[in-house]
Amino acid sequence: MIGILCATPEELAALRAVLDLDVPGETHGPFEVWAGHGLALARCGLGKVNAASAATLLLDRFEATTLIFSGVAGGLHPELPVGSVLFGERLAIHDYGIVTAGRFTATRSGVIPFGAPAAALESVSQQVRETLVRLRDAVAPTLGHPVQLGGITTADYFLNCGQTRDELRAQLGADAIDMESGAVAQVAEAWGAPLYVIRTLSDLAGEESQVTFTEMEAMAAKNSAACVKRLLQIIPN
Repeated sequence: MIGILCATPEELAALRAVLDLDVPGETHGPFEVWAGHGLALARCGLGKVNAASAATLLLDRFEATTLIFSGVAGGLHPELPVGSVLFGERLAIHDYGIVTAGRFTATRSGVIPFGAPAAALESVSQQVRETLVRLRDAVAPTLGHPVQLGGITTADYFLNCGQTRDELRAQLGADAIDMESGAVAQVAEAWGAPLYVIRTLSDLAGEESQVTFTEMEAMAAKNSAACVKRLLQIIPN
């Protein structure tokens, strides 16, 4: 079983349009899951708690052995325009850590922060990366937007600040920011399940991001969903 996650109604609509999952939804707590033909699709909602909870549901109740997260993100890379597609080859959470003397220091998530290593993008497995390279090569000629592998960092906030965007880019070398991928990566690692993260830039994480996000989310969600459809054709069994 392959578990597929997204966060927003627009992302869900884009996925349902390409996945041909004509089955009734099942309600499990706050989540609705559409399961059939070896797939289980769920909209988790926004943020790390929702994402981790829904990922665990798919891994446990639906016995998913692979996870995919499809959706939109804010851009951190100055050369990537709205509509660019990023496949997560490096993932992180950057709002977990320790506060000392009035200063917050981000550390690796899920461990005791005292003496923990600083937050950093962590590479996916070689198998996942090789599959993402194949996916990039398959969709790039036809998608009409830049497609590349890159780093995605996660936090429980919508970034609407150019200064913070530039600082995150400098500190982590990330290409995009979202609110879920790092949490799903932590759950997937705990369960030993490969995770494929597909994100399309709906905004550039600056002061006008909320406007661009509203205008571009549907387009960005469709780009990511198209990549999921192609990924399902090449993903290792």
